[in-house]
Amino acid sequence: MGNAYVGSPVPRREDARLLAGRGRFVGGLRLPDMVHAYVVRSPVAHARVTGYDLSAARAADGVVDVIGVRDASDLRLPCVSPGPGQRELSYPLLDDVVRYVGQPLAVVVAGTPAAARDAADLVTVDYDELPPAIGVEHAVDPDAPRLYPDWGTNVATDFEVGDPRGDCAAAAHDAAHVVDMTFRFGRASPYPLEPRAIVASYAEETLTIRASTQAPHHVRDHAADLFGLRYDRVRVISRETGGGFGAKEHLYPDEALVCLAAIRTGRPVRWSEEPADRLVATLPARAAVHRGILAMDADGRFVALYADVLADLGAHPANCGIAPAAVSATMLPGPYRFDRVGARVRGAVTTSTPTGSYRGFGQPEAAWTRERLIDEAARRAGIDPVELRLRNMIGPDELPYTTRTWQDYDSGDYPRVLRTLRDSVVAPHRDDGRRRGIGFACHVETTGMGPSMGMKAIGIQAGGFETAVVQMEPDASVVVSAGVVGIGQGIETALAQIAADHVGVALDDVRVVLGDTTTTPYSSIGSIASRALAVSGGALTRAAAQLRTRILEIAGHQLEVDPADLEIVDSTVRVKGTPQVARTLREIATAAWRGWDLPDGSTPGLLERVSYEPVAYTYACGAHAAAVAVDPATGAVEVEGYWLVNDSGVLVNPAIVAGQLRGAVAQGIGMALFEEIGYTPDGQPNASYDLPTTREVPDINVTTLETPSPRTPGGMKGVGEGGTVSSTAAVGNAVAAALPEIADRITDTPMTPYALWRLPRHASSPGQ
Repeated sequence: MGNAYVGSPVPRREDARLLAGRGRFVGGLRLPDMVHAYVVRSPVAHARVTGYDLSAARAADGVVDVIGVRDASDLRLPCVSPGPGQRELSYPLLDDVVRYVGQPLAVVVAGTPAAARDAADLVTVDYDELPPAIGVEHAVDPDAPRLYPDWGTNVATDFEVGDPRGDCAAAAHDAAHVVDMTFRFGRASPYPLEPRAIVASYAEETLTIRASTQAPHHVRDHAADLFGLRYDRVRVISRETGGGFGAKEHLYPDEALVCLAAIRTGRPVRWSEEPADRLVATLPARAAVHRGILAMDADGRFVALYADVLADLGAHPANCGIAPAAVSATMLPGPYRFDRVGARVRGAVTTSTPTGSYRGFGQPEAAWTRERLIDEAARRAGIDPVELRLRNMIGPDELPYTTRTWQDYDSGDYPRVLRTLRDSVVAPHRDDGRRRGIGFACHVETTGMGPSMGMKAIGIQAGGFETAVVQMEPDASVVVSAGVVGIGQGIETALAQIAADHVGVALDDVRVVLGDTTTTPYSSIGSIASRALAVSGGALTRAAAQLRTRILEIAGHQLEVDPADLEIVDSTVRVKGTPQVARTLREIATAAWRGWDLPDGSTPGLLERVSYEPVAYTYACGAHAAAVAVDPATGAVEVEGYWLVNDSGVLVNPAIVAGQLRGAVAQGIGMALFEEIGYTPDGQPNASYDLPTTREVPDINVTTLETPSPRTPGGMKGVGEGGTVSSTAAVGNAVAAALPEIADRITDTPMTPYALWRLPRHASSPGQ
């Protein structure tokens, strides 16, 4: 290809503007005649709204508009990933029944943020309070308060994945070892550095939305449908996005209300999420309870794995609905062989903030359940936990491999990944009275979401293809346009590397255009699910290769040589072995755009547009190890060392990959030890939320392997979520190894000092 940018750790081109303070964030946007919105939220968890008085707010100085329930009573947003038989498929922007603290009740628009905030205090709402249903286990109790009385239950959907429970039970009946444990996952917040923010304007019958979003076309489609606008009359622009982690993959009710305010007032309306609102307004995730059962024979061979997955949907199924819990079920087997694997998946509503997407999307929960069961099985059977995993691991000669939960793994060497990890771990040694342990965890990660018809078959209301446009201008500069967006993951740099390599130009000659629904190709779901590079990069790989072929065909015609005898070197197309016979890329590009000296039947210009439809998901893999020190007197846990080995196919930029993995591990450590949105019995969320800092996250030793995916042009797989999938489980297994007397009680996240300290300390027998 002439260059070697793919595989090179070139610096991220995004950083030049970000570090210099030239980032284009929504929060810094100022438009002429702009006004500001403030969202009035419910202070109670469950109630009927019996009265509104918006008159005082409407009369306040500087107020432009106040929107209440009656102004938006018929506006609803869709659930894109409903479960089988799901009872509710959409949700309202505003409702006269409150089902969680923080639910929007009204929006006040005024000339300044302070005026909007002051006027919001004048909104009066009368409530007839109802009993809350806090905690998903309580919500499924027959006597629990009903959030939707017409349902007759709080369960929104109930279905099975893989082998039925009876088949799994039969397979486990004569097993030598059966481990049965119940796991609870704390409700965690994605917590991006940049809060959700939006500026909406409406002029000339066109709604323009500038938003911090991961999926501009997804937002565009839903906004157009919501307000009855033609799609060409809605434009969504997303420039910088200061982190998303899944929380910004759709249009929220409060954001839609800002759009409604812009339509009503005819003025640009700005809104940014208040710091105090983040834990009640931005969708959290992870909240679930799994009862997991692992059976193995006397030789340590895995016989059966089954999980009863009960997901807390919050007040209603949100954009992604039950999908994270469904992914927990489908990815339950991980990299191991089982005779039988199955899961029952239920989603229940509770009087709490609706749950949504978060980095890993159900896979960290699956890994925690599976890997904790495996470690407990190893402890009871007296087998080394790494050896037990290796005995049951799918080998490279078995791939492609279809699991009992319908996943078709493409490529990889799972045992090599684990052995490489085992050989990398160096246990810390200090005698300070603390208990120490090392924990391992392994996973297969689903990435590269698609194909579209497969998504349709499982009920996802979106497509999985991506389109890339690559154009060489008359001066031989190259412009790449794609529908995915940058959310801090370095996609702008990676796409430029692919284009430069496959076209044969210098990296600095490539510009990447993202994040504008009017100028970029359609992307149904955008930058989510570890798919941006695998799918959009796959499209670009083909488009750039086609452009290169086109350039060589024109050069061959002009030089009167076979294109196969040409090469591109230093912005010049020359004859191999005879470099003096050449044309510059600029000469060829100028001729192409002028229609001069082209092959017969050739179209003027140099532009290629390719849509890539994945034939199936791609599957990355990884193995993680954590070394912890636990103070038995206080329950405090310190992560002293961390190692991981990851294989996500061909690495376009190894430095970006390592950064993605380290950042994701930090989030996994947070989920393991600190992060949880808790609730009081009356449904009030806790006011604080503890995040890990540099003091709590150790140096993370990253090793990467590369097994190309046979499914992706270019061989890439996704990597954005890989660090989160096994990290929480690795820390959990390390804590259990440090405290073997209570290992079977290490079941819940987060493992805070108090949570560990209060566990019963009587010893549990390894053979129980």
